[in-house]
Amino acid sequence: MRLILYSKSGCHLCEGLQEKLEQIVETRNFAFLQLEIRDIMTHDEWFAAYEYEVPVLYVTNRRDAEEAEEEMIPRPSPRATVPQLEKMLRKYL
Repeated sequence: MRLILYSKSGCHLCEGLQEKLEQIVETRNFAFLQLEIRDIMTHDEWFAAYEYEVPVLYVTNRRDAEEAEEEMIPRPSPRATVPQLEKMLRKYL
């Protein structure tokens, strides 16, 4: 499975969520996950869709980008701790 984080540089909410997600993915409990960071500044479609929404988090059921379907996950609170974020992710994985 893949987690996809749409973000942009200089966004402190994006950076905070990315840091927490990296900690989660590195643990043994979530070793099956791959984290992909997509900078919305690199694609016009991403920028148009998420300019005012980042960070945006999606999960896919496959690692193969060609066949993967992306499902949006509700944005976690910036104040969520790593354990709280882990618990939330378990509901969607």
